[in-house]
Amino acid sequence: MTSQSHPHAADALSPATLVVAAGRPERTQGAPVNPPVILSSTFVSQGVPGAGEPLYGRMDAATWHPFEETLGTLEGSVHPALVYASGMAAIAAALSLVPPGGRLVLPRHAYQVTLGYAQDLRDRLGIDVTLVDIADTDAVVTAVREPRAASMLWIETPTNPMLEVADLPVLVEAAHAAGALVGVDNTFATPLVQRPFEHGADVVVHSVTKYLAGHTDVVLGAALADDDDLHARLHAYRTLHGSIAGPFEVWLALRGLRTLALRVERAQANAAELARRLAEHPAVAEVRHPSLPADPGHERAARLMDGFGAILGLRPHGGPDAADALVAALRLWVPATSLGGVESTLERRRRFATESLTVPEDLLRMSVGIEDVEDLWRDLAQALDSL
Repeated sequence: MTSQSHPHAADALSPATLVVAAGRPERTQGAPVNPPVILSSTFVSQGVPGAGEPLYGRMDAATWHPFEETLGTLEGSVHPALVYASGMAAIAAALSLVPPGGRLVLPRHAYQVTLGYAQDLRDRLGIDVTLVDIADTDAVVTAVREPRAASMLWIETPTNPMLEVADLPVLVEAAHAAGALVGVDNTFATPLVQRPFEHGADVVVHSVTKYLAGHTDVVLGAALADDDDLHARLHAYRTLHGSIAGPFEVWLALRGLRTLALRVERAQANAAELARRLAEHPAVAEVRHPSLPADPGHERAARLMDGFGAILGLRPHGGPDAADALVAALRLWVPATSLGGVESTLERRRRFATESLTVPEDLLRMSVGIEDVEDLWRDLAQALDSL
């Protein structure tokens, strides 16, 4: 059974429709509405294999295709996405495009494991790693040029966990002028809020574990590239390194993806309302969310994105002890790492020794879910009042 990327031209349908309609089986009489799960590690094959012929599960799996086609359509890529075993597997594949001895410029505030992997590349392959404040456009433009041209500019926007917003089109143009590739981790925004290929990005990655799957029950990643050669290199990396996903996990991710528009809409609305209320609470020293007019990233997010995301940054008065006490006093919010599920979670990021030292010790990263906003607020308010 073959699947189709979408039933009509992609530009004729909104992302909220594509997330439901793309990647469905062909409409033949008696065909299932949903694609099947094919659980087989190998396939019948003799003689010289033909192009695209199923052969072995590490090379390709039909169950991956509907998810890959749907995500590729959502991101506006000319190629389907490539699904990986985890978000870090996808990030590692994208960063493999930086040659030994090359230069990698990336945000000083980014996913801590991405930063750790960049340091590993420096130690093993002699890659020059330069950390920048991604919100300081002039500094980033200089960094991709000097002291020598960068091989890749890596962007998170908003950043994890500081929620800094990059001027994506300006940075992409500057990086390309310097001869650098641009990779964008679009996990926080999702393609419903931001589509980096529209601004000229070369590679886009996702931790599918987060918003795309959306139910805190699978660990997956994905990478996309418009360029034929880059797409082929990412595919070869996945095959050679064996960083593949299980068919059932990808099927679950597609099942979760179908409700992405509803989940993101609700979570963003909840986050904006909670940010507004938190900014007025006397126990709160600082709250970060691009929806707030006073937030440093507000203007860029309003100009470049189709929403403000559903991640908050919160610093209570009283330092890290107060932050830990706040987490302990909550009853509905779940103290847990990761983000992007239907449930609201939070954690103090500097509890990890590997977190960037420029992240405040009292910063709580809050992933706002789809619960009733009044219930979420009552839980937060009683915890803040207890401080």
